[in-house]
Amino acid sequence: MSLYSKRGVSAQKEEVHKATEKLDKGLYPFAFCKIYPDFLTGDDQWVNLMHADGAGTKSILAYLYWKETGDLSVWKGIAQDAIVMNLDDLLCVGIHDNLLFSSTIDRNKKLVPGEILETVINGSQEIFDELKQFGVNIQYLGGETADVGDVVRSIAVNGTMAARWPKDKLVTNEKIQAGDVIVGFASYGQTKYEDAYNSGIGSNGLTSARHDMLSKHYATQYPESFEPSLSDDVVYIGPYRMTDPVPGNHAGLPADLNIGKLLLSPTRTYAPLLKALISEHFDAIHGLIHCSGGGQTKCMKYLPGDFRIVKDNLFEAPVIFQLIQKASGSDLREMYQVFNMGHRLEVFTTPEKAEAMIATGRELGIEGQIVGRVEESDVKELILDVNGEKIRFN
Repeated sequence: MSLYSKRGVSAQKEEVHKATEKLDKGLYPFAFCKIYPDFLTGDDQWVNLMHADGAGTKSILAYLYWKETGDLSVWKGIAQDAIVMNLDDLLCVGIHDNLLFSSTIDRNKKLVPGEILETVINGSQEIFDELKQFGVNIQYLGGETADVGDVVRSIAVNGTMAARWPKDKLVTNEKIQAGDVIVGFASYGQTKYEDAYNSGIGSNGLTSARHDMLSKHYATQYPESFEPSLSDDVVYIGPYRMTDPVPGNHAGLPADLNIGKLLLSPTRTYAPLLKALISEHFDAIHGLIHCSGGGQTKCMKYLPGDFRIVKDNLFEAPVIFQLIQKASGSDLREMYQVFNMGHRLEVFTTPEKAEAMIATGRELGIEGQIVGRVEESDVKELILDVNGEKIRFN
């Protein structure tokens, strides 16, 4: 059993999928999000969507960093995580404007003061204001903030996003076909709309990253930060403190970057990029995948047939993932199905259109490259080629 499983989490969410398998799949079963008829107005040319997600256990990392440093700014990053994990999923069905957002914040009032709530709530509005500059309009409709110390140990930051959208402007993945190439866009670096280096960590796999990277100091000092029934041999087994400098010399990393800030890099939104791609190349976009939970295996859930996906030109794993793998001893198979490992957005398109899309990303400071392709096959399978090691999923 992997360390990930021993900690009570699952990269593939098998039990969740089992629990929801009888629910309506929506109008387009291969689309990245469930798409429903326009229940709000009954217009058969429009659809409704509603999506719920959040920052997950990344909030615990923010809590630890704040406790050790007093730095409140990390909580705006948590607000961004909760927003982007909703927004970028909806972007992957083509929705890039006129969205509604409601936040849900559960906290243990004895440990999490009001100034953190203010930072999360005000930070959310600041993010929406920043996105408006790129033509992505999100209305903040408030939400629920609950003091539920008997339910949460510290704080949980989540949200729900909704939209009404025209049917003829949807990306449903039904056009994915053999011969398509897959353009991956980097999750790391610094875009023109980010104010700091982004490690690429996103908001998935943070239970693993937290326990594998951080030392037993955190188990002793902050017992509220983990599930007490976990075996000691999987709790905070790493070599680092949050304020430790990043080891080694790495090109592109700020000299003053520490382990905590590396782990807490806010989830990058691809909204400015996808707004441009959908506006300029809508007909050439055959499919969109947000490589969140499930990492590089995420695409397998949304293929409209039995295809072989070959990814043999992946980005070099960013520093954060190299450090996590070294600390945890995880093999490549586990790393690539838990973490995005360098790119979190995939665009399925024709070879002829790929370079134009990559150029659009470059204008925004986002590195892009053809990471793979779609091949004909009798079975649905994925082959990752990582430095000559082939990893197969089916």
